[in-house]
Amino acid sequence: MSTDKAFYLTTPIYYVNDAPHIGHAYTTVAGDVLTRWHRQRGEEVWFLTGTDEHGQKVMRTANLNKVSPQDWVDRLVENAWKPNWKSLNIANDDFIRTTEPRHTERVQKFLQSLKDSGHIYAGKYEGPYCVGCEEFKLPGDLIEANGEKLCPIHSKPIELVNENNWFFRLSAFVEPLLKHYKDNPDACQPESARNEVVSFLEGGVSDLSISRSTFDWGIPVPWDTDQVVYVWFDALLNYATAVGLGDDPKSPGGAKFTQTWPADVHLVGKDILRFHAVIWPAMLMAAGLAVPKKVFAHGWLLVGGEKMSKSKLTGIAPSDITDHFGVDAFRYYFLRAIPFGTDGSFSWEDMSARYTSELANDFGNLASRLTAMVEKYCDGVIPAVAKDASLESALGATVSKADSAMCALDFQGGINSIMEFCKRVNGYVTENEPWKLAKDSANQLQLEQVLYNTAESLRALAVLLNPVMPGTCEILWESLGANVTMGPISKQKVSDVSRWGQLPAGSNVTKTAVLFPRLDVSE
Repeated sequence: MSTDKAFYLTTPIYYVNDAPHIGHAYTTVAGDVLTRWHRQRGEEVWFLTGTDEHGQKVMRTANLNKVSPQDWVDRLVENAWKPNWKSLNIANDDFIRTTEPRHTERVQKFLQSLKDSGHIYAGKYEGPYCVGCEEFKLPGDLIEANGEKLCPIHSKPIELVNENNWFFRLSAFVEPLLKHYKDNPDACQPESARNEVVSFLEGGVSDLSISRSTFDWGIPVPWDTDQVVYVWFDALLNYATAVGLGDDPKSPGGAKFTQTWPADVHLVGKDILRFHAVIWPAMLMAAGLAVPKKVFAHGWLLVGGEKMSKSKLTGIAPSDITDHFGVDAFRYYFLRAIPFGTDGSFSWEDMSARYTSELANDFGNLASRLTAMVEKYCDGVIPAVAKDASLESALGATVSKADSAMCALDFQGGINSIMEFCKRVNGYVTENEPWKLAKDSANQLQLEQVLYNTAESLRALAVLLNPVMPGTCEILWESLGANVTMGPISKQKVSDVSRWGQLPAGSNVTKTAVLFPRLDVSE
């Protein structure tokens, strides 16, 4: 194992009372693109996703389906969640389940340590609870309709809870948290999310009930086994239990923790921001552990103006889209069309338009034109290395801009800069008209220079777009013969992309199937 600190990124662990929809896929694809980008920067990377399997909602859903909670979550994880991530080409390094012994044992050990150090005490909880959110609600969080208090996210009535529980002294960490966000503004992004967290903290924070006594589907509290750990207190710990929290530093788990912790980025939806930017860092502070470097809360995908939700029948399965557009177009569209951090509406029409103009016409057509012309005019072999100063300069600026944007989680900005370079290359081909040059043998040298510069530009585009569209870029890479002459596309470094002239003369170009075929409008 390398001694270098890995770039450690997590998605939320998703609640498994149903199959994933495109809102879940949006977060996971974003995490995959960012970690693939960091890998192509030559960094050590650890990418974690997983499932949150305890709590009242899972128990009730399992009961309705007349199976045990464990059978219910096992079935969903194996038949719905893991296959979805595989089909979307998600390259996660680990998948954590909160029912795994490695998680439950480390949660109990962590909880006992907080109790021993005085951060946990016995108390009584009375108040509103949303089973859908698995969240204790503040009265001010609720909306009212027809005389009932409703959860604003699920639009369903809350339940009143009255239990003797164990409490975490969350209020003790208000000042340390405020200082943390003042000193480290990047620790909670975007700025609107940080402002929300600071405002919440400044409004006063109550201690948190961290156990439940009225049902048993959860991790037993180690010193009071009649109670189970509150599902959020259990779930948040996954980010640390998955990499060896509490293990002996000399053990493999302890070494992994040293290499990965603290997390560089926790990706979350904005509806779970308070858990991740208030409760989670307070838990870590109480344990004397480093807090995450960044919690990034992205916006919601909206359907008909509302957050996507299975309970409201607005949850769209990823396969509904990938079956029509393909996996790479799915990955591209959501990060290209919506500024990461803001809400965005999914539109079939907008996706169709971008697919045709940006992927099929700008990118796919450039690749197919180039391979066809090299085959026709150069016997399928890349001609001698040539250089166009304008393209070389544009590529250098593109790589710099794209790298800065992607590392700042500005996926739209990063992809836009790459696609602007793609347009630039298309313009270069149009201006130089290689099909006209080919009509006169006296122009052969100029023709070969145009084709080399176009091929070399595609070499760069393949590497830059590989984190976003790995399946397509792998095909393009092989089509250029670069896998034979330059090695795997995944080993090409972002920092080296702009060095002009890397695609060797003599590489054998092969025509492939169209990268982005014409859409079937009859569907």
